[in-house]
Amino acid sequence: MNTMTKNSVADVEFRFSWISDIGSHTECRYVQKVNLWRDIFPKAFYEKLLDKSPKDKISHDFRQGELAPDFDEALVLKVRSDQVYKDMSLSMRYGRYYPRGVLRGIAGIFRVNREPFRCLQADENEIHADMNHPLAGRDISVDAVIDSIESKPSERGGSCMALQDLILNGPGMQTRCNGRPTDFFSDDPFARDDASDDGGFYTRPRLVNHLDDRAISVLSGMYGQLIHPASNVLDLMSSWKSHLPVELELDSLTGLGMNRIELEANPRLTARVLHDLNANPSLPFEDGRFDAVLCTVSVEYLVRPFDVFADVARVLKPGGLFVVSFSNRWFPPKAIRIWKELHEFERMGLVMEYFLQSRRFGNIHTWSMRGKPRPYDDKHFGLNMMLSDPIYMVWATK
Repeated sequence: MNTMTKNSVADVEFRFSWISDIGSHTECRYVQKVNLWRDIFPKAFYEKLLDKSPKDKISHDFRQGELAPDFDEALVLKVRSDQVYKDMSLSMRYGRYYPRGVLRGIAGIFRVNREPFRCLQADENEIHADMNHPLAGRDISVDAVIDSIESKPSERGGSCMALQDLILNGPGMQTRCNGRPTDFFSDDPFARDDASDDGGFYTRPRLVNHLDDRAISVLSGMYGQLIHPASNVLDLMSSWKSHLPVELELDSLTGLGMNRIELEANPRLTARVLHDLNANPSLPFEDGRFDAVLCTVSVEYLVRPFDVFADVARVLKPGGLFVVSFSNRWFPPKAIRIWKELHEFERMGLVMEYFLQSRRFGNIHTWSMRGKPRPYDDKHFGLNMMLSDPIYMVWATK
């Protein structure tokens, strides 16, 4: 039988899970060509990987300080405001993350450093910069699912170097700091490069995929896990595809969007509604109509998200589910300013704030998938885009 040994390489999906004060979080990271001889794993985790076969799963719980470093108060630095590079047009805001390279005059930090620090305090004189890992002080559970195994044709190194490397520069950045809301909403966050009426922008149908096929498959699989059969579902900001699995049978699927041609091209829809949420965030449906609401790769265009999220809660049944998903692609003229400024993981934090500030949702989850290989026949394959589009999701129940 084909099993994991020092003489094989494997494609493995790692799933890192942790709990914050406002929800549960999972980061999935797909790694190709994992090499047990060269890649570095904690001893107990390494031993569990040995002799495993394709589709096997192992699990291991890491206590605080074992995988991500423990919190160190000495890594919270007090930095003078004049130590921020003058050519960086940044306004430091509480709870936000910034690349360390924007700071100068600090030992070991250079202009090219992209590792994040979190702003804990900022005024005209001083910044408190938290250099701790975003997951510092948290217990982290890790699952590893073996996808495929093959013999090594030669010894050419590993892929992920160390398990700890997979949670650098992202995971944990979506959570609040010390229980306080992150300051996402200063400085006109919902301004857009193109502030004209959306009706004109969306007049022309765009019958194109906004994700590569593998990312669509990942998203579809997650929707299949989250949405129950025989549900009444609202596809918010809908287009010509709803990204739902073919085998998922629904009682109804209502599409609300901006372009009639796109909606009519969507064969899954049982009802179609033209409606501009930026002009009118009130949904044209009665209270408690839907079991679930989806918003796929569109939340970054909302200029009145608090109103929209509150009204989504109104049209959901008690216990109903609202799922928001996105990637790192969008139409720049219509995306809100704050979206374009944030790290990809911080965007999940922004969407969590939409849920939290509506005060109508609970059981918040964030989920992400990165590292899947881009399909060879994708038009972008090879243009420094060897990996599939990342998928980020936030969901909560009413």
